[in-house]
Amino acid sequence: MSEMKATVSRGRKFSAIWILPLVTLVVGVIIVVHSMMTEGPTITIDFATADSLEVGKTKIRLLSVNVGVVESVTIKEDLSGVTATIKLDQKTKHLLVDDTRFWIVRARIGAGGVSGLSTLLSGAYIEMDPGVGVNEKLAFVGLENPPLTPADAPGLRLSLFSDRAGSVSAGDSILYRGYRVGRVEAMAFDPERREVRYDIFIDAPYHQLINTTTRFWDTSGVGMKLSAEGFDVAMGSMDTILRGGVAFGSVPGLPPGDPVKSGNEYKLFASYDEILENPYRHGTYYVVSFSQSLRGLLPGAPVEYRGIVIGRVERVLLKELTREGGSMEGTGRAIPVLIYIEPGRLEIGDSEAAVKVLRQVVATGVSANGLRASLETGNLLTGQQLISMDYFPDQEPAEMGEFQQYSVIPSIETGVARLEQQVSSFLEKLNSLPLEETVVGANKVLGRADATLASLTAAVDSVNNVLASEETQALPEELVATLNDLRTVLDGLSPNSKMAQSLGSSIGTLNATLGSLDTLIRQLSIKPNAIIFPVSPEPDLIPEAHSK
Repeated sequence: MSEMKATVSRGRKFSAIWILPLVTLVVGVIIVVHSMMTEGPTITIDFATADSLEVGKTKIRLLSVNVGVVESVTIKEDLSGVTATIKLDQKTKHLLVDDTRFWIVRARIGAGGVSGLSTLLSGAYIEMDPGVGVNEKLAFVGLENPPLTPADAPGLRLSLFSDRAGSVSAGDSILYRGYRVGRVEAMAFDPERREVRYDIFIDAPYHQLINTTTRFWDTSGVGMKLSAEGFDVAMGSMDTILRGGVAFGSVPGLPPGDPVKSGNEYKLFASYDEILENPYRHGTYYVVSFSQSLRGLLPGAPVEYRGIVIGRVERVLLKELTREGGSMEGTGRAIPVLIYIEPGRLEIGDSEAAVKVLRQVVATGVSANGLRASLETGNLLTGQQLISMDYFPDQEPAEMGEFQQYSVIPSIETGVARLEQQVSSFLEKLNSLPLEETVVGANKVLGRADATLASLTAAVDSVNNVLASEETQALPEELVATLNDLRTVLDGLSPNSKMAQSLGSSIGTLNATLGSLDTLIRQLSIKPNAIIFPVSPEPDLIPEAHSK
């Protein structure tokens, strides 16, 4: 019997049936990994409404290339809008930063013109504007209106403010010497500052024209002004007349300013003429108090130094005076007036440092050099007044006071007010003079003069009689000559002589002068301003004065 050997198997052989599942698994893993590596981000965008948004159809575009699609649209819990969930391509992941913007492109008609007409055929879509920030972001708030300038556009972004809304709106042009160099991007009202704010953008390279002395003004519509020189009409281009616009430039006489950066603020003036009236940006406030009438002193009235405009009147602080216990009865307190002085008008400079220099000059002038403010008449026809500042060396040294938070410049009465005071003082002195006694004394003098003339006439007659007598003719020739000389002298004193006539004329003139002076005193007592302003003649209160 042959010997048999047993064999032992060490394992099962790999079955070919498992090859297909393994290949499928590997391919699936590869597909999943590839999908994860190539899948784009998912973001959310909040809109006011879901108008023009369709799930699975509305595309997201970047530079006219589709980079995503709307996957879902849901209503927000507070019903304030809708949230669109969007799937983007992987290549857009690095563009999702904090200043990236999205908005719906649809057919629009606005101040900027007609846009989005292509959507009438292709349908609305969401436009993507990549930002330049560094912080990654996946949740955004969509814009209601498309931005007028890309976020990465080269140029300068500035803010304009105005105390009132004019005809300027988003989309209007920014002009330099009539050439379009930028645009108004947005307009809003700031409730805290109570100002209208405008966001503007100046395209490169024109942003280099902007500096610290640049001024902006409204060029919308047509401006008309009637003056002594005639009727002046100012108008811009047809584009600014129909749509509005903002112009900028430098003010003549101001030195070149320093370059600025994005974010600077500028005041938007109503017109270029307003800039010429208020060309400076820096100034300081003072208070001047007056005890005299403020009739004709209006806000905007000039503040002058020896005829040179250095500022303007802001307003009368009557409300503030009342709050501090100022009385309106009896003599009361002097009424404070708020003024604004600009150092640039004095060629000190238009800066905060120049303001400090101005305040030091004013303080020194008040305390050491007699600097005072006064109320003057600027126009005799309209009665408008202005505030004048000048040095009065005869004034006692004074210190600047304080009212509210403002420094107070001492005032002095000059001009018409001071003239009225001088006239009143003159009238008081005239009233104190013994005019009636003087007139009576003059009449007595005239009486005595008449008696003296009568005596002289009698003496002349006596001399003539003596000379004509026979006894006188018999006197020696020397005595006759002496008597002849005496007669000549007496003839010169006779009523018909030149001396007597001159004396009578002088006495008559004196009498007439005293009568006129008496009339003047009565007239000034009734109307003290009659010495300055002519008045219509009135009937004489004492007619008999002219009948004598």
